[in-house]
Amino acid sequence: MYKIKPHNRPSPSSFYRDKSWFIAGLVVVLVIFCVIWSFGESFSGFSNFIPTDCSADRSHFVDRENEPRDTTFYDDPEITYTLEKPIKDWDAKRKEWLRLHPTFIPGAQNRILLLTGSQPWPCKNPSGDHLLLRCFKNKVDYARIHGYEIFYANAFLNPKMKSYWAKIPLVRAAMLAHPESEWIMWVDSDAIFTDMDFKVPLKRYKHHNFVVHGWPDLIYEKKSWVAVNAGIFLIRNCQWSMEFLDVWGSMGPASPDYKQWGQTLRSTFKDKMFPESDDQSALVYLLLKEKKKWGHMMYVENEYSLHGYWVGVMGKLDDITGRYEKIEKKTVKLRRRHAEVVSESYGKLWEKHLEDAGDRKGGWRRPFITHFTGCQPCSGKYNPAYKGDDCWVGMERALNFADNQVLRSFGFRHPDLRNGSVSPLAFDFPGADQPDENEAEGLV
Repeated sequence: MYKIKPHNRPSPSSFYRDKSWFIAGLVVVLVIFCVIWSFGESFSGFSNFIPTDCSADRSHFVDRENEPRDTTFYDDPEITYTLEKPIKDWDAKRKEWLRLHPTFIPGAQNRILLLTGSQPWPCKNPSGDHLLLRCFKNKVDYARIHGYEIFYANAFLNPKMKSYWAKIPLVRAAMLAHPESEWIMWVDSDAIFTDMDFKVPLKRYKHHNFVVHGWPDLIYEKKSWVAVNAGIFLIRNCQWSMEFLDVWGSMGPASPDYKQWGQTLRSTFKDKMFPESDDQSALVYLLLKEKKKWGHMMYVENEYSLHGYWVGVMGKLDDITGRYEKIEKKTVKLRRRHAEVVSESYGKLWEKHLEDAGDRKGGWRRPFITHFTGCQPCSGKYNPAYKGDDCWVGMERALNFADNQVLRSFGFRHPDLRNGSVSPLAFDFPGADQPDENEAEGLV
């Protein structure tokens, strides 16, 4: 008969040894569990053990899923998106909306909504739709790099407000649709961002509500209708702007006083050759005649190319490219490969090298925006003052010039700005050029 032998009692040393192995195994299991959880949230209960406070970096988090049940201006049937009825107390309404959507508050003062658009029908010019597509792609690239929202309109929100007047009802509707945005930036369809690094210096406009490219002497001394360019501007999302758009729009074709405004503007600006009231002449008129009411809140910008006239830009693109590459050859950090999402940090690095570059006549810095005024790529009816296919060749070169700055993060470039073909970039492009002692030791 077999006897069952009792288990020997383990010694103290073996007990602690086994316990150590058990603890070590438990730690391994927890580590594996954490790794699996980090790749997917299938273990929903585990989130209770992880801090969920986003306050450390709220500027990068916005809650787009939850809409509070509290009533806002959106629930007011008296609020209209059209120009027919003024909006009152917009600042308070917008402030209340932000209070109910607190994750949109961080960074709100610098938030820009980029607006652009074109007519709702196909272009008459055979290459017009392609050019508009590429121009839109250019704007999408710029917006993506800088984290801006973008909206492209191909409908007239007011059938009477067509052509250059179409942007005014669109800007007004955009303010209502995007209360989280402090600034609305309108850019004509034929305008191209040609410096992807440049950011609008919003701090400069902290005491202003409207920014447009222009020349004060042409406004107040020569009284010219081309004293500003109304195809590109920034307008603050506020009550002042709502009222200003109402006044500006009242000079357009939807107004019963449209013909009278045409006569008034033509008599005011002696260089205006056509009788119709246009948005640009109307804007200059408000700056000139109602400076205390409207003009004092407008900033006429000419320190950089918010509007760069394409004729003056095209002859400088090759020289600009050469100068930038020369700087890169001397500075390792500027030519370092990087992810597109951190492009802004490299844009800041460039600034100290561009302090004396300028962005005006005679300067060699990339123009912020190049505007192909008078080219009309969609209709093809360009200004007769231009020769041959200068417009189309110029747009192709400007688009490829800008695209090279974007493709850089993808490892490609257009070797020839005159066509769309691309080539892979060599590592460390454009290569070193007699680096100084600091650069020879590594990244500086």
